[in-house]
Amino acid sequence: TPAPLAAREAVKQALDSHTLGYTMALGTDELRAGISELYRKWYGVDVPAARITVTQGASGGFTLAFLTAFDAGDRVALATPGYPCYRNILSALDLEAVEIMTGPDTHYQPTVAALEALEGPIDGLILASPSNPTGSMLSPEDFGAISDWCQHRGVRLISDEIYHGLTYGTPETTAAAINDDAFVINSFSKYFSMTGWRVGWMVVPEDMIRSLERLQGNMTICSPAVSQIAALGALDATEELEALKAGYRRNRTVLRDALRAGGISEISAPDGAFYLYAKVDHLTDDAVELCRRILDETGIAITPGADFDTQRGHHFMRLSYCTDEASVQTAAGLLAPWLESQPRIR
Repeated sequence: TPAPLAAREAVKQALDSHTLGYTMALGTDELRAGISELYRKWYGVDVPAARITVTQGASGGFTLAFLTAFDAGDRVALATPGYPCYRNILSALDLEAVEIMTGPDTHYQPTVAALEALEGPIDGLILASPSNPTGSMLSPEDFGAISDWCQHRGVRLISDEIYHGLTYGTPETTAAAINDDAFVINSFSKYFSMTGWRVGWMVVPEDMIRSLERLQGNMTICSPAVSQIAALGALDATEELEALKAGYRRNRTVLRDALRAGGISEISAPDGAFYLYAKVDHLTDDAVELCRRILDETGIAITPGADFDTQRGHHFMRLSYCTDEASVQTAAGLLAPWLESQPRIR
């Protein structure tokens, strides 16, 4: 889906009236203030603009957060299945990714019990609620319990909140409201529908701001000025963005019904984001090959679960429904009969 009209109009005006040079490393004062106001609007929490830094997407935020919070050799825990770039960035920075295996029994989220059961201490924990690939969320109570566990043990919490705004009934919890030591990472890519603009933000612990600012200034100088202008405009596009979200909700139902009609019964409960994570072990022991066949024979692109879980992902696939409703209707009409026609291996 395209960037909201308010974002595009803001850029058009800026091209005629701004030089679009470098901004401050932490971002423009206007955008940081706008994001601060967003926290009051969404969560009723006061996050000073001084603790907010604008980043080159959430991906840039993860790299900056990991470099600021951890030293080489530190151990950072994360849920599996999970976003593969967490592991890859940690590895590139000589940090150890400690996997917490999750499943339907824990709603595909970490638990305090799972953290207690880890072998050896950890230095950090990445939480994603809603998560990619499952769309699952932690309840406010469970999120708070995990946050408390981290604070009592000196474990740095990294909260990936990139899918906030895209939830379907389960209340969102921001770590910014309950843990002043957490790094909170978000982006304009998902709810604000601005993937290609590469602009995100972080809420940073107060004692880490100066260190992060120095890193940002040396690594990226700043987030693109034009993207920051677009992002500021997007903050005023609530009506358009909520309409997109309503479409995603309808897409979720259409696609989930298609999977069930095709014989797939184990599908993650998608509380948020715009993904379905489906178990296909009755069809294959190689989800990569299954997804290749679906693409070749139906034209539908699906991501194999091995991207998110190297141990069990060969039995899963992730479907995204963040596109127009007509495309999802067409895909559902093709996918259900194709799945139903496939031989069962178990």
